[in-house]
Amino acid sequence: MIVLKRFNRRELEDFISSGAFQQYDFLPITKHRALSHIKNPKATDEDTLLILAFDEEKLIGYVGCFPDCFVIDGKEIRYAWLSTLYVNPDYRKKRPAKALLKKVFEEYEGRIAITEFTKEAEALYNIMGVFEYVFPKEGKRYYFKTDAAKMIPEKKPETQPLKPIFQTLDAAANLLISLKNLPIKKPDFKYEVFHRIDQESADFINAFPGVRNADEINTFIDYPWVLEGNKEGKYLFSSFAGTFKYFWIKIFDQNNTLKACLLLQLRDGYLKIPYLFPKADLDEVVRFLNYFIVTNKVKGFTSYQTQLNKTIQQSKAFSHIYERDFNREYLFHKDLLELLPKDFNPDYQDGDGDCMMT
Repeated sequence: MIVLKRFNRRELEDFISSGAFQQYDFLPITKHRALSHIKNPKATDEDTLLILAFDEEKLIGYVGCFPDCFVIDGKEIRYAWLSTLYVNPDYRKKRPAKALLKKVFEEYEGRIAITEFTKEAEALYNIMGVFEYVFPKEGKRYYFKTDAAKMIPEKKPETQPLKPIFQTLDAAANLLISLKNLPIKKPDFKYEVFHRIDQESADFINAFPGVRNADEINTFIDYPWVLEGNKEGKYLFSSFAGTFKYFWIKIFDQNNTLKACLLLQLRDGYLKIPYLFPKADLDEVVRFLNYFIVTNKVKGFTSYQTQLNKTIQQSKAFSHIYERDFNREYLFHKDLLELLPKDFNPDYQDGDGDCMMT
């Protein structure tokens, strides 16, 4: 018989502080990820943040919850993102995943959203029969360097013995790309780079609609899910990376007036732009991004920022070598959708949900 155990903010803090989370064959959460859940400004003291599934006191699965909310016409609609779901393959016949999901639905009265899911997880969510696809986003991934030594063996494991050859080819190709990028200079307009949002930026972005304010974004910068260092082998989701940094960028016009703010996330050579707040055109943003990408030796950049992608397509100053179309799907529980207006669109930015955390 499967036994489920839930943890709210205080219980999760006790669980982590005691070290009890480390006793299992696999970790249900890392200490720094738990801290991020606990510090989440949208989480209440009673919200369920983690649920564990046991079979005769043996941990066989878990699900993580990341509370959020919409404010519509002054009314708060609380819900949660499924941030993790894992079950031990040896126990799948006992259906712990379904038990965990049903418990989540019970805890949040069906007010559940999901994004950035694997194909395997997507199949399970569809089997549950309670989710609908909503608010799809079209994006682009831009490539600036070749990375055959990583990408080809990942897609075709049988090519692993050829990795040294791929590394040599990458080195040669990327040397030529670096030479081509030598003329790219530092932008001639004023910009500033910070590690978190300052007060001037906070006042600036208050004028923009969105589901997160400066304090929330700063909280997740201060308490990331991913730290720089060696991978934690007992935890199966994102926890460590060779490089994981946030950059808060401020761009000014000729009158020294703040024109745009953006948050960049750099992880092991790959760049995301979780938040973008532009007051005018995005030409300077594209020029800064190009300089940042070359300076930081970025391999790839993924963006679902529609207007930014349009500006990049029109720009001659963006030095990518290849691009691909990407789509981001969102699954909302039917009970959550019933609470939302018929024409509602959350206008999610790239970092909304739990996307900026990994």
